[in-house]
Amino acid sequence: MNAIIGYCDPFCAAPGEPVRFMVSCDGVASYRTEIVRLICADDSPGGPGYKEECIATALDDSYPGVYQAIHPGSWMYVAPCADLDALTSFSVQAFIWPSTPEKGRQGVITRWSDSGSTGFGLFVDAAGCAAFTLGDAAGNTATLSTGARFLPRQWYFVAASYDADTHVARVVQRPLKSFPGIADSGEASETVTLGAVHAPGVPLAIAAFGGDPIPGEPPTAVAHFNGKIDRPRFARRTLSPNEMTALTESDIPSYLESAVVAAWDFARDMSSTKAHDLSRNELHGTLNNFPTRAVTGHNWTGEAMSWRDAPDHYGAIHFHDDDICDAGWQVSFTLDVPEKARSGIYAARLASGGVEEYIPFCVRPPRGTTSANIAFLVPTATYMAYANYVSWADLPVAEKLFSALWVAEDADLFINEHREFGASTYDSHLDGSGICHGSRLRPMLNLRPKRRQLWNLNADTHITDWLEALGFPYDVITDEDLHREGLDILSPYRAVVTGTHPEYYSREMLDALEGYTASGGRLVYTGGNGFYWRIAFHPETTGIVEVRRCNGTRNWIARPGEHYHAFDGQFGGTWRELGRTPNRLVGVGFASEGFDYSTHYVRQPDSFDPRAAFIFEGIGKNEHIGNFGSVGGGASGIEIDRADQALGTPPHALVLASSDGHSNNYLVVLEDIPLNYPGTGGAESPLVRADLVFFETAEGGAVFSTGSIAWAASLAHNDYNNNVSRITENVLRRFLDDTPF
Repeated sequence: MNAIIGYCDPFCAAPGEPVRFMVSCDGVASYRTEIVRLICADDSPGGPGYKEECIATALDDSYPGVYQAIHPGSWMYVAPCADLDALTSFSVQAFIWPSTPEKGRQGVITRWSDSGSTGFGLFVDAAGCAAFTLGDAAGNTATLSTGARFLPRQWYFVAASYDADTHVARVVQRPLKSFPGIADSGEASETVTLGAVHAPGVPLAIAAFGGDPIPGEPPTAVAHFNGKIDRPRFARRTLSPNEMTALTESDIPSYLESAVVAAWDFARDMSSTKAHDLSRNELHGTLNNFPTRAVTGHNWTGEAMSWRDAPDHYGAIHFHDDDICDAGWQVSFTLDVPEKARSGIYAARLASGGVEEYIPFCVRPPRGTTSANIAFLVPTATYMAYANYVSWADLPVAEKLFSALWVAEDADLFINEHREFGASTYDSHLDGSGICHGSRLRPMLNLRPKRRQLWNLNADTHITDWLEALGFPYDVITDEDLHREGLDILSPYRAVVTGTHPEYYSREMLDALEGYTASGGRLVYTGGNGFYWRIAFHPETTGIVEVRRCNGTRNWIARPGEHYHAFDGQFGGTWRELGRTPNRLVGVGFASEGFDYSTHYVRQPDSFDPRAAFIFEGIGKNEHIGNFGSVGGGASGIEIDRADQALGTPPHALVLASSDGHSNNYLVVLEDIPLNYPGTGGAESPLVRADLVFFETAEGGAVFSTGSIAWAASLAHNDYNNNVSRITENVLRRFLDDTPF
């Protein structure tokens, strides 16, 4: 189908700063561009109605529709150089853990050109065996295979060598663990009739082989390897079996230093995109598309669970043929944010005939200043984690989870059909391993306005719509801003309002919010399942986050020994597991999730405490709160949080109201159940509920929490004249009052 798709960088900019837009068109000759300020992105029949403001800029023009390809698959690249071009005889070797040996030819260590049939490559061949291919300048080729099929997810030593004097080629495949009756070990040698085997100008690649270079384009690769590679080595002569064994050590033996061209240690520079070469030649590699680092190697024993404690046991990298980080597209146009642009959520709207695309971005206030007393904290890390979610199609239990048939929209179908754009951190790679990286440097195809699934961006604009409707001026701050600038960016604001689902938090972000509330700030948490997963932002490349799902309620489970982030070396998983529960910060923590219907809150005795009188001004004693809304028909739903002093809810916190009437499709979260037992559904367990909570903090601050993603979807009901809107307004007006609590 005809399509316009794109992304931008950065995702948030201040007036006067540039935002670059990268666009690809398929079947669209040209498109028009305009910039809009998004007030409400929800165009569903039961919502507030889609609202935007057109902003006149110099970009209001027509642009040619240019197709830009995307190249998924992670691999390591070493640029062509004299040291490599001079080789005639050589050996290559590595430990490998193939995860999809049956999928077809996959590069392990290569300097191979398909178009010229020149160079060499140690491959996994089409039959799933180790193979060695060589080609001379005349296009003559020879291939040897061990004929022994790899078992998936088992460690092997593989090697290949070529002697230019004798023309003997050899390939070796040895399992590190043997099984009776399984013939997965083998080797082959052959005298080949070839001219000089070299490939001048061809890059060295690991986990793929380099595609033919395109002038002006970054290097690409094909035949991507799925699985782990550990301790790849390259020598300038053939090595004996004993020498190959010696070269598997973490350090290069002194008597082999002159023979070694490169010996890459993947345990070094763990957080970077650099692959460190131990040899004197310093042929350091560049890792493309963020393969997974900090994974267990061939020699991992289980005694160390962190790569920082035993780097020698974490010398592997897990490559995937569907990894994607930066699409690397050319810039199509650049917006210099107008000097007078109001802070808010914006989008570039691209249109051609009936084809339309929105590329959202945010505008913060001018740096070092504020334009309002309220900061709306846009949960962009969560957006990155959910980008291009396809579990609705992949999970066998998806329809049970959602309690209904998934009604796929055009964007869902496009994502499902175009997996080259990468999936979300809720999904799995094609080899079955979990996706632990989320990136915004590619089209985030489900982060678009006018989607029927009221999740993330569209749900968050229910809050901006309400703020606009009630006349509350506000500034927009994104998670990346918060991560980089910390408490300093929050301190000037009297009140901070979260989005509906601020689920993914780095340590720096959590420190900032805790510091804000401890120093007198007022925090309004309008969501559910917030502050749940610990993430790390990459220290060098902006726009990418890492998550390790090793505990909590999750779609996949990180492998043993792979629970620590590569980006910052810290233990991953949930903040609850790390002793920093959401309850400590906002009084409530994740209790349950369900997707059939939402329900209402019932006032609790604490709501009549004089401390809470301002919250319930205009609210009747027996009113059900939020028995309406455009998400499931109620204010408590989707994902919900409850108060629990055992989990850190402050003892002075007031539980103002609690939801009831949830169905048995809402189940108690896994972290609350030591063992499975009947009666954990919403109709049976008192643990399944959302709690409305208020408490005071140090220095005259306060926190108000709704404990539900669906809360915001009830704000606009009856033209904003309802008890959800009234309670939220009462809270925010008091929070803006300088009078200390």
